[in-house]
Amino acid sequence: MRVLVVEDEAFLAEMIAEGLRRDALAVDVAADGTEALRKLNFGAYDVMVLDRDLPGVHGDEVCRRVVRLGLETRILMLTASGTVRDRVDGLGIGADDYLTKPFAYDELLARVLALGRRSRPALPPVIERAGIVLDTARRQADRHGRPLHLSRKEFAVLEALLRADGAVVSGEDLIEQVWEEHTSYRTNAVRVTLSKLRAKLDDPPVVETVPGVGYRIAS
Repeated sequence: MRVLVVEDEAFLAEMIAEGLRRDALAVDVAADGTEALRKLNFGAYDVMVLDRDLPGVHGDEVCRRVVRLGLETRILMLTASGTVRDRVDGLGIGADDYLTKPFAYDELLARVLALGRRSRPALPPVIERAGIVLDTARRQADRHGRPLHLSRKEFAVLEALLRADGAVVSGEDLIEQVWEEHTSYRTNAVRVTLSKLRAKLDDPPVVETVPGVGYRIAS
């Protein structure tokens, strides 16, 4: 899952981003509304964690533009104001969920994952294929009942391949879905991560390489 965190408080933005990355999500950060809109124009995000009170382009306007452009990005709006009127206003302009500051990280994570499952088409919380069971809510995976101890990137790559439901996923698509935009070594990282993932999945081999095209999970 790919997430955009839009927050002008640098410490809070980095805290959210690092937490989500530890939970196997690909996260980019924008410090204001202008930067957020630029990133949205050039990248597809499943969920945006959006501070409402942004400098420059206000969070409300960012939200309106996402709706107006028909983007499929789900919006979790953050604000220091927790009145009913503010929540109603935020949801009324197109936000999918609303969280008041200060908040517990575990609640933010749960809301982000829930919004990701509501993307179009809806994503199931548990995915099963070729003897693999991946629980996106609990961040757990096993194969034929054997627990898989995966790094966050291995988990995210496996999730992307399983969600494709047997279709081929290109290396470029894996980069787009799993790695942050400023990671310079992403192409090599795909190969390294897939090699480690294959070893952990063990025999019989289940991740197939389609030469010149990409990768898929065998049926």
